[in-house]
Amino acid sequence: MIDRDAPPEEQIARQARIIDALIRRASRQHEVGDSPYALFQSAVALQGQVWAKTRDLERTSTELELARVDREQTQRRLSEALDALEGGFALFNEGRLEVCNDLFKSILPDISARILPGLTVEDYFRALQASRHLADPEKACRELAQAIRGPAGGASMTFVLEFENDRWFQISQQRTRTGNIILLQTEITDIVRKNRLEKDLLIDMQAHYLQAAFDHMTLGLCTFSRAGEVTIRNARFRELLGLPYTLVQAGVEFSAILRYVRDNRLVAADDMADADRWPADLRRDGRLRKRLHHASGRVLDLHVHLLPDRGFLADIADVTLESQATELLEERVRERTRELTEANRRLREQHDDQMRVEEQLRLAKAEVEAAMSSKTRFLAAASHDLLQPVNAAKLLIATLSEMAEGTAMAALVDRLAGSFGSMESLLQALLDLSRLESTGSALSPTEFCLGTVMRSVAEDQAMVAAEKGLRLDVVPCTAWVRSDRQYLTRSLQNLVVNAIQYTESGRVLVGCRRRGDKVVLEVWDTGIGISRKDQARIFEEFTRADNVPPGSGMGLGLSIVERTCRHLGHRLAVRSKPGRGSVFSIEIETAPTRPDCPAPDGAGAGSDRDDLDLIVLVVENDAEVLFATSRKLESWGAGVLAAASTDEAVRLVEELGMAPDVILADYQLDAGDNGLKTIRALRRTTGAHVPAIMITADRGETLDRAAEREDVTLVRKPVQPARLRPLIDWKTRAASRASDESIA
Repeated sequence: MIDRDAPPEEQIARQARIIDALIRRASRQHEVGDSPYALFQSAVALQGQVWAKTRDLERTSTELELARVDREQTQRRLSEALDALEGGFALFNEGRLEVCNDLFKSILPDISARILPGLTVEDYFRALQASRHLADPEKACRELAQAIRGPAGGASMTFVLEFENDRWFQISQQRTRTGNIILLQTEITDIVRKNRLEKDLLIDMQAHYLQAAFDHMTLGLCTFSRAGEVTIRNARFRELLGLPYTLVQAGVEFSAILRYVRDNRLVAADDMADADRWPADLRRDGRLRKRLHHASGRVLDLHVHLLPDRGFLADIADVTLESQATELLEERVRERTRELTEANRRLREQHDDQMRVEEQLRLAKAEVEAAMSSKTRFLAAASHDLLQPVNAAKLLIATLSEMAEGTAMAALVDRLAGSFGSMESLLQALLDLSRLESTGSALSPTEFCLGTVMRSVAEDQAMVAAEKGLRLDVVPCTAWVRSDRQYLTRSLQNLVVNAIQYTESGRVLVGCRRRGDKVVLEVWDTGIGISRKDQARIFEEFTRADNVPPGSGMGLGLSIVERTCRHLGHRLAVRSKPGRGSVFSIEIETAPTRPDCPAPDGAGAGSDRDDLDLIVLVVENDAEVLFATSRKLESWGAGVLAAASTDEAVRLVEELGMAPDVILADYQLDAGDNGLKTIRALRRTTGAHVPAIMITADRGETLDRAAEREDVTLVRKPVQPARLRPLIDWKTRAASRASDESIA
């Protein structure tokens, strides 16, 4: 019936109501019954209950008294603790004041009467706003307005209030876990005053340090307030301007200093002409820079800069030495300018002279180029004109050699052939050198099989090697290279000729080997060898090694090889040891390999001893060459039709009434005629594709392409009879096979 967890007052009140109810029930006996015994039993039971309840009531009263005493003691101790706090303390339960200490009430006497239990937090802050003891009400109202709105985003807030008489309090608002609010008032007057004192001391020390720094500077420094009055300056500022002490004391205006300087002519008048505008210019531009010439002879630089507080700092530097150095430098610059101007004038004169010289050089160059062009045309003509008699003489000597065979004249004819061969080699070397000097214009790189060049050179020199008892071998090669075929052949021929000439016994070997994307053509010999010091100079014109016997040539062969390789981009090298032999090598760029490497011209031909049972039409405008060629062909058993022009050749064929077996025509004929026109005309007249060989001194690539299109074989002058006959036989046999295949 009684909740023991209820407050003691409530438990006592309930027990009193229960006892009253029991007493009223006992007084209503007519409700109990008529039996005395029953009444007695009821009275006894009621008395027992009354005693029990009385004991409970007494015990409860005792506990209530003890609780009241404990509560009073707790409240007294809390009050003592709150009073012992150095700051004000207040507890707000559900937003209303529940308990606070006396210091909390007495911080502001004019609002202490309003601080009563039940006061809300907002009302307390509003009371603070209304206090007349606030030193800065406007600032305090802003802080308190923020406090009335409550802490933003947190459970605590702290702000500082300044009261009159330089008193400072820190107000802290904190919220407990149960939602109660605690306000703490902490007086921080001593802390604020101490910080202020330290700050003032620090400012004083900084001012002292600043003044000491100012005093030890070489610059003259002076700071002015926002109103333009002197605040800090050093002695150097006064010394540089020559001011009296009274004008550099605190409070003196900047304009007064300027007036004194101008009125006493301490600075040149021109420098101070616009001094009245200096303050305005400074405010507008933020800085001011002036060069002042002092009456003492010093040159001063005045710099004035605005400070953040709208005051300004003026510094003066003595730049007398710098100014003198600048003037000296300017004078030197002017002097140097005059010198450079004079030098420039002389350079212009030299330039004009140089332009005149260059014009003369240009004209001279044009003359040289014209001469070179004339030389080139001369060489082109000379190549034909010189080689024509050589060609005729060579054919005549070959015919004479065959006619003198087995007679007493044979030895004399052989000597004549040898001498003429030396002359031919020298002439050919000189022509090659002349062509190569024309910047390599005579070179025409093409792609061809290197093996054919190697075999042709070996066949040409086989007889010479056999006469000396040497073994001349060629290692078969099917590599294709890109080079000028004619000049590469000449270079290889020179190397082989040299190897045979300077080898007394043993062997000469021609071969090649691959090295990456290159092919190295090599000529080995077992000859006299070349010393190391001679290896560096043997490629010069008219130069021979020291161990070469006299009468061994003019020393042009290797020079031609070197120039040819240089123009073609081939690498030429030599390895040699005296008494052991030499190895000359030419490194050549490879070309795509084709299916087969054709045999050299005339390969597979019959023996030179077989008669040429052929009709050969010879077209040559030089009578001597025509005679020599005709005699040589007739000595081989051929029937010869000799003509000097295309028209004459066509007339002879028409008179014959049939096509010749082969055409042997010179390229350069008279009156603009040439061998290609002759071959075309004869093939057109006969209606047959007559085999044709064209003899020429022209080494141009254009002629090579034209001959290839016309299916004409080119032979360069001078003609080698040993190769001409197999070539004629090979051309006619090839034509005969083609005719037989077409008939079949």
